[in-house]
Amino acid sequence: MSIQNAKLDQVIDRFDQVEARLGAATQSEEIVALSKEHSELKTVADKARELKSARADLAEAEAIIAEGSDAEMVELATEELQDLKKQVPELERELQLLLLPKDKDDEASIMLEIRAGTGGDEAALFAGDLFRMYERYASKHGWSVSVVEASEAEVGGYKEIVASVSGKGVFGQMKFESGVHRVQRVPVTESGGRIHTSAATVAVLPEPEDVDIEIRDEDIRIDTMRASGAGGQHVNKTESAVRMTHLPTGIMVVSSEKSQHQNRAIAMQVLKARLYEKERAEKDAARAAERKGQVGSGDRSERIRTYNFPQGRVSDHRINLTLYKLDEILAGEGLDEVIEALLAEDQAAKLAAMEDA
Repeated sequence: MSIQNAKLDQVIDRFDQVEARLGAATQSEEIVALSKEHSELKTVADKARELKSARADLAEAEAIIAEGSDAEMVELATEELQDLKKQVPELERELQLLLLPKDKDDEASIMLEIRAGTGGDEAALFAGDLFRMYERYASKHGWSVSVVEASEAEVGGYKEIVASVSGKGVFGQMKFESGVHRVQRVPVTESGGRIHTSAATVAVLPEPEDVDIEIRDEDIRIDTMRASGAGGQHVNKTESAVRMTHLPTGIMVVSSEKSQHQNRAIAMQVLKARLYEKERAEKDAARAAERKGQVGSGDRSERIRTYNFPQGRVSDHRINLTLYKLDEILAGEGLDEVIEALLAEDQAAKLAAMEDA
C-alpha cells in the first residue's frame, strides 16, 4: 500500500506547526505537551521528507531516461534508478510502521505480577526464575525495579511477587509477556529423575499516572492486620500489613512494609494499576480480540511459552518461535530476541490489516 504524497505533506505540515508553536509557547503545560508531540512527530516527519525526496529523485531519473538526449546522463540515471526502485519501497514500509496506531500506554512504566501456578514448590521456584530473568532484562535496558510485595516459598522462589518496573517504554516492550509460562525440568526434589511440568502466571500492567484514574475515598476500605507465625527466613518479617479493598470491584491489595504510611502508598499504587488494567480490558475488547489473533491476548489464562530444560529450548507458542538459548534467555540477555520477534509479528499483522482496509 503506497502512501500518497498528500499524506506525507500532512505529516510534515503538522510537525512544522507543532515546532512553530513550541517556539512561541510560554505556558509550562503547553510547552510540555508540545514537546512530547514534537518528539513523537520528528522521526515520522524526517522519514516522510526522506521518502518525498527519494520519489522526486526517482521521477527525475525516469524523465532523463525517457528523454534520452544525453547518453552519459542516461547511463547515470539508469544506475541511480535501480537503487531508487529498491529504496522507495523500503522507505514506504518504514514510514508505514511509524504511522501504525500506537498504544497510548506503550511509554508507561509497569506493575509486574508473577504468581506460582500448578506444580507446587517447583512452580514457586520457577516464579523466582522468571522474576530474576525480568530483573536482569530490566537492568540491561536501564530500567529500575522495585519490589512492592512478595510472598516467599519455603523452598525458595515466590508464591507471588509484585514489582514496579520504571523507565521509558517499559510497557511497549513487555506487554506481550502476560500469560502462562510453563517449565519442563527435573525438580531438585525428584529422586527418580522424572521431568515435571509446572507453571507460573505473569501479568504486565501499565502503571497509570495520577491523572489516568481516580479513586474516591468512600470506595476504599483499609484494614490493618497483624502478621502471624513464628517468623523466620521464609515468612513475612514485618509486624503489620495493610489490606486495601476497592469496594465497587472487590479488588484487594495487601502491602506489608514496616511503615504504615509506606504500606498505604504502595497499596494505592498497585490498586490503581489493577483498576486501570480492568478499565483497559473493558474498553479495549476489540483490541484484545485483534491481539489474540496476532500474538495472543495476553490473558493470564493463556499458555504462551514453554521453557524446556532437558532440551535447552524456549518455545513461544503464539508465533511458533523456538530458540535453543534457554540459559541465555533466563539470564535476561537473550530475552530481546523473543520480545523483538513478538513485536515484529504484531507490526506485520497491523500492516496487513491496514492494507486490507
